[in-house]
Amino acid sequence: MTRRKQHNTSRNRGPEGSSPRPQQAPRGRGPKPGKPGGGSANDAYLYGFHAVLAALANPERSPERLIMTRNAEADLARQDFRPEIQPEIVDGETLSALLPPGAVHQGIALKASPLPDLDVFDACESASRVVVLDQVTDPHNFGAILRSAAVFGAEALVTTERNSPSLGGVLAKAASGGLEKVKIARIANLVRAIEELKELGFEVIGLDGEGEMSLPEMKLSPKVALVLGAEGAGLRRLTREHCDLLARLPAAGGMKSLNVSNAAAVALYELFRRSQTPSV
Repeated sequence: MTRRKQHNTSRNRGPEGSSPRPQQAPRGRGPKPGKPGGGSANDAYLYGFHAVLAALANPERSPERLIMTRNAEADLARQDFRPEIQPEIVDGETLSALLPPGAVHQGIALKASPLPDLDVFDACESASRVVVLDQVTDPHNFGAILRSAAVFGAEALVTTERNSPSLGGVLAKAASGGLEKVKIARIANLVRAIEELKELGFEVIGLDGEGEMSLPEMKLSPKVALVLGAEGAGLRRLTREHCDLLARLPAAGGMKSLNVSNAAAVALYELFRRSQTPSV
């Protein structure tokens, strides 16, 4: 109960804790003005079967336009999937013209309302495993991390408003449905978000090649926030300093680094494995 009181107080404080924060707009209305979560014109559509079907099944989304080819329509019929919205049937060339160049759309695309706009507490309060991304900018890596988070039971992801990709087509395709399964908080200040996670009872573990211990060797709390840094640069100094611990992944031979999405998958599997064996 004490933690809940701290939670409520923290949410109402301004940056210095001296004045109340303004009331937030109702949730579920899409990104805040100036927030990149809504995507650009080229990111207006989700595409690919997994991304589109997951979005259609997400009650937080409102479908606006569903476009598909005859082949995709036949595939859905074989799966006995009947979307609530009436699809528009077009040829592949017409569909490709709506999407970014080279988009692998599999004959299906969806325009839908944005995901709800969540803060750290909205996204993470009921979670036990959270991923925190420190300026991971590549949409393919970001999407792959979301996919791993969904597979290995991380319920939420925290990322920065700036220096993060749009939650649109490329990222959603890479996430293969994970974008709809993991709650996402886009925040202005990552250090403040880390402190809010600590208030919620999370142990904050930064993944770093120079970490004091390897992740499998660590004795961790039941609630873990895993922090991953940008491609190449890794964790920023202030991010590192605000983590409770720095962990590395065990490695053999001379190569010790992984692509950030691969590192996330390995670390999330380790956290999932431990959750299945509480005594570890």
